[in-house]
Amino acid sequence: MNLSYTDSASRTSEFSPPEMSADSMEIDDSLYSRQRYVLGDSAMQQMAQSSVFLSGMGGLGVEIAKNIVLAGVKVLTLHDTKLCETWDLGSNFFLRQDDVLTQRNRALAVHPRVAELNPYVHVDTSSSSLDLSTDLCFLKRYQCVILTEARLSLQKKINDFCHFHQPPIRFIGCDAYGICVRVFCDFGDQFEVSDPTGEEAKEMFIQNITQGNPGVVTCMDSRTHGLQTGQSVLFREVNGMVTLNGTARQVTVLSPYSFAVGDTSCLQPYAHGGYFLLVKTPRTYSFETMEQQLSEPQVLTPDFSKPEAPLQIHAAMLALDAFQEQHNRLPNIGCCQDAEVLVKLTEEAPVNSELVRCLSRTAQGSLPPLAAAVGGIASQEVLKALTGKFAPLQQWFYLDAIEVVKPLLSLSAEEFSPRGDRYDGLRACIGETMCLELHKLRVFMVGCGAIGCEMLKNFALLGVGLAKSSGEVCVTDPDLIEKSNLNRQFLFRSQHIQKPKSSTAAVATLEINPEMQVDAHLNKVCPATEGVYNDLFYSRLHLVVTALDNVEARRYVDSRSVSNQKALLDSGTMGTKGHTEIIVPNLTESYNSHRDPPEEEIPFCTLKSFPAVIEHTIQWARDKFESAFAHKPTIYNMFWQTHSSAEAVLQRMQQRETLEGAFQVVKLLSRRPSQWEHCIILARLKFDKYFKRKVTLPPPPHTHTHTDSLFWQSPKRPPSPIEFDLKDSLQLEGTIDTLLTPDCVWTTERLRMSPRMFEKDDDLNGHMDFVASASSLRARMYSIEVADRLKTKRIAGKIIPAIATATAAVAGLVSLELVKVVGGYGFESFNNCFFNLAIPVMVLTEAAPVKRTQIREDISFSIWDRWTVWGHQHFSLSDFINAVLVNYGIEPTMVVHGVKMLYVPVMPGHNKRLKLTMQKLIKPSVDRRYVDLTVSFAPESDGDEDLPGPPLGTTSAPTETLTPPDTPGP
Repeated sequence: MNLSYTDSASRTSEFSPPEMSADSMEIDDSLYSRQRYVLGDSAMQQMAQSSVFLSGMGGLGVEIAKNIVLAGVKVLTLHDTKLCETWDLGSNFFLRQDDVLTQRNRALAVHPRVAELNPYVHVDTSSSSLDLSTDLCFLKRYQCVILTEARLSLQKKINDFCHFHQPPIRFIGCDAYGICVRVFCDFGDQFEVSDPTGEEAKEMFIQNITQGNPGVVTCMDSRTHGLQTGQSVLFREVNGMVTLNGTARQVTVLSPYSFAVGDTSCLQPYAHGGYFLLVKTPRTYSFETMEQQLSEPQVLTPDFSKPEAPLQIHAAMLALDAFQEQHNRLPNIGCCQDAEVLVKLTEEAPVNSELVRCLSRTAQGSLPPLAAAVGGIASQEVLKALTGKFAPLQQWFYLDAIEVVKPLLSLSAEEFSPRGDRYDGLRACIGETMCLELHKLRVFMVGCGAIGCEMLKNFALLGVGLAKSSGEVCVTDPDLIEKSNLNRQFLFRSQHIQKPKSSTAAVATLEINPEMQVDAHLNKVCPATEGVYNDLFYSRLHLVVTALDNVEARRYVDSRSVSNQKALLDSGTMGTKGHTEIIVPNLTESYNSHRDPPEEEIPFCTLKSFPAVIEHTIQWARDKFESAFAHKPTIYNMFWQTHSSAEAVLQRMQQRETLEGAFQVVKLLSRRPSQWEHCIILARLKFDKYFKRKVTLPPPPHTHTHTDSLFWQSPKRPPSPIEFDLKDSLQLEGTIDTLLTPDCVWTTERLRMSPRMFEKDDDLNGHMDFVASASSLRARMYSIEVADRLKTKRIAGKIIPAIATATAAVAGLVSLELVKVVGGYGFESFNNCFFNLAIPVMVLTEAAPVKRTQIREDISFSIWDRWTVWGHQHFSLSDFINAVLVNYGIEPTMVVHGVKMLYVPVMPGHNKRLKLTMQKLIKPSVDRRYVDLTVSFAPESDGDEDLPGPPLGTTSAPTETLTPPDTPGP
């Protein structure tokens, strides 16, 4: 039996992908720029020449289809024999009610919506039978085959065909049954990976290399090398021991700062300088067939607190496969008899019977967040199979969500029974009561980029925020859609470019689930918008979700969530890495409870005079852009906003008045070009200024410092002036870029300039041309290896590498935690997660428990505690201090509002403030009735530092009488 295919024009044909050389593929950087930084051009080109067969268009299958089409394969065939049912609407976000009413084939129904995700991908469909009697020769057309919703017997047959075909066809099997999911990979006997980790090789400067056997290399400034024993490094620019230059040596790690490199005893003594780079070494992986792996599986362990879990899920799901073979069906929803049959099937393996019963009761159901998470993981394995980039999964991945359903086991079977709506699959897992709670949920999501789009999709499938239940999802994002967003933010299409993200995503979300209530805002969430997102706004919420790309915004939203006692779900990605953090009132620490190390800044002197690596020259070029095209024009415009006319300014200057900014303005006016030739002259003069005349060479190359060490030694590099040469293409381009970048900086309006904000993604504005040329010329001056435009763009634009697979996985994992928050689960149920799909590794950990700070033996507080003092219009600082003492049994020694110290007894004049009213001291806005203050208390022992207290709110009471809170303590 052969399978037939339907292409995008709905014609039935035998599909034969056209041939094209990978080298001829040009990558659309405007679409794929963020993904290129993850995969690299070679992998992207290989992927764009690959054909994939994907069977099963349920929730898991459509997740995989979405991710690999966004990634940019050449051909994807969607296969399914089933017809659309109402049940499918709760797991497949590309199906609509009309598809159910017209009984369409699932592959045909999702085809147009999958195809429009990426115009570079050819998507076709097949609805032919695929079973044990099917002739599998049609699979020879594909480089990778993915099966979902397939019986184990069929998976084994197709896997054998793929494994023994020459060359091997990469095979991936994926299953999602209720609370358990699995992924199996077989890429053949010999699968070569060009880059197992994907980590960028960084230049590490050398402090010393010993002569000996072995020779020991020490890193400069005690920097950690990050190497592993067995890896190889390449040496460059070493002085003295010059024989090492250009050679690769295998390392043996001795400490985080040093490693051995074999025998150096016969080499010249090390003098100074030099650096090393990690050499990427290809690695070959060997895979067994599924049949071979069933008895002794290689598994990835995601939760080290449950190391036995993967093998137990393996045994439980094999029992489920056996149940299907025996009964030709899955266990019935909530059926205790079927659950006991499944438990008996696992008697030979030491399997947790509770896990088996949970699997049996929910096997027919679906948890959309779990499908999203494993769909992201499986999709990354597809990309590895096609490109040989990153270490593949060997060979099984298992994940369960037993923590979600365990508290629900005591509920009656009726709670999980189908009701004929889109939530039946979800209801089979979490019950009707939990579904109703999700419907009533009022969520505030900050950010609507890649993670935001995935979260909205998960909300829609979970039925979060339904209008009929008075629920709502409020999403805000000030950004407009750019073409580069379309590679990951799957709710957007090309016709949406330059439209608001939040409102566009809201419309797309309602197409998935029309029952939702989605309120889209275009605001940033920051102190400036606290009038909109005030305490009253937060009081109406159940939950806050962040889908942000920067730490500062996360910290602010976290502080607002904590002060308003709201749970917060945070997640983020960088390339193939992702994290989730769950913050629950009175149970966990908050995002602000921990601090990442600050981003290392480049010292000014290094940028100005001593660049050592390409990052230094790129930052220098970016600074020059900001100065010339943004900072100076802004200063110029601000000057003329203050001064009405040139005549008035000239008159005041003649009177020898000092006018701030006047010198810079006069300088700009004197150099204002009046014709094109002047622009050319200015550009040529700029070239000489930056790359010839401004070269600083304080001492000659072999000068020694007062410590008798060479001045010019690693990492310092002596510069060499560049003589302008029209025959040098880099110099010519650099001069032209200097000339053209400030397009229309000078406007026709008198005394006005038009500043240019750096925009990295517009290839027509000249901004990246300027930065790339200036950086390359400066790198040449200092003998630094020049970076290509792609790398320069990433560093100058501070681009975070991103890929849809990691985004889908992280959003799925954090959405699982949302269900637990809504259910009011205990601390032990919550998981934070870190993963790196490239290696691959996933680590699930407990959330960080909330800490309490002891002030007195009987008084303590946590970040979630709030002490409240009720005041009135004439409430004084003295009244406030006494109220704290009366209500909480401890007297404040310091009171601070924001950054303003209201009361510090040792400060001159502060005791006089005791009689002033709190309104006069704080000066709140007219409509503000509540403010947070920071208080400190005296230590119990003399000599100790003052103890911090919890945030202490002072609130205007409805009357002028001081009203103490109901409780005397925190």
